Amino acid sequence: MKSMTPTLVAPRTELPPEGAVATKGGLSAQPSEILLAEPRGFCAGVDRAIEIVERALQKFGRPIYVRHEIVHNTFVVNDLKEKGAIFIEELDDVPAGATLVFSAHGVSRAIQMEAQARGFQIFDATCPLVSKVHVEVAKLHKEGFEFIMIGHKGHPEVEGTVGQLDDGSIHLVEDVTDVARIQPRQTAKLAVVTQTTLSVDDAAEIAAAVKARFPHVQSPKQQDICYATQNRQDAIKIMSPQVDIMIVVGSPTSSNSNRLAELARKLGVESYMVDSAAELQTDWFEGKSCVGLTAGASAPEILVCEVIDRIRALGAVSVRKMDGIEETTKFPLPKGLRMDV
Repeated sequence: MKSMTPTLVAPRTELPPEGAVATKGGLSAQPSEILLAEPRGFCAGVDRAIEIVERALQKFGRPIYVRHEIVHNTFVVNDLKEKGAIFIEELDDVPAGATLVFSAHGVSRAIQMEAQARGFQIFDATCPLVSKVHVEVAKLHKEGFEFIMIGHKGHPEVEGTVGQLDDGSIHLVEDVTDVARIQPRQTAKLAVVTQTTLSVDDAAEIAAAVKARFPHVQSPKQQDICYATQNRQDAIKIMSPQVDIMIVVGSPTSSNSNRLAELARKLGVESYMVDSAAELQTDWFEGKSCVGLTAGASAPEILVCEVIDRIRALGAVSVRKMDGIEETTKFPLPKGLRMDV
């Protein structure tokens, strides 16, 4: 299977003479170094989701239907479209007998039940860390709990988690202000759950506000924000004092990518998020010596390589990878798609 996360190789662009300044529209730019975040790019949940679609295509042929974007990245979605994936939002758009994949963000119980009733062959690519939240919600709901969910309204992961229950037991809060507005039916049994791709610091601030209003609220045994989201945000915190500008590779719909750019700005670093190298603007780099470069958990390394090429064309003569956590997590595939089954 063709890998979408190639090992980083020396950028292909021929280096300009040392000290040269690239120009565009009369503006000069002369970055001298690129500092690469570690870790960056694909997480285990994204790797698994993409592999599920690719293996389903290999095993069952095209087309394979995917409810919602498998992950929030334009390059990934377009690549899978070319291979035969069809992305849909409504199950009415899936023909009888088709193979259907649920995206990494998860779906509501209503969608699961409807898909099963229609007889589709279903493969669930929901990230196991999102599924963990769903399992916790189901378990505590049986014990009489209501929930306060910290997350972004309209995000598919939030819709999937809220949709695990149909009785209004999950109350969504997006910020500290929302905490004062919610009215649970009871406060003796309340639990907090969190969208997995939020800002760690913002989520902690909202959780503290929840705790202040509802002192007996139950927190997750392990935090819901995923390891990959936290690791990439931690890398930004380490990088920010060392760079003059931060470039985040990620699509506009990617929550975790947006949080990386926001965090860099909060730390005082000029920051831009780009879907591809084509979106880089020369004037961003004028007067900037060291460029920080990272990628959201749904952005493939090939896009990082192309951004490196483009920045090196502006004059950067060195690429340095920062020390960081090596992620080794790997999630198993569904049985029907494993090579050993």
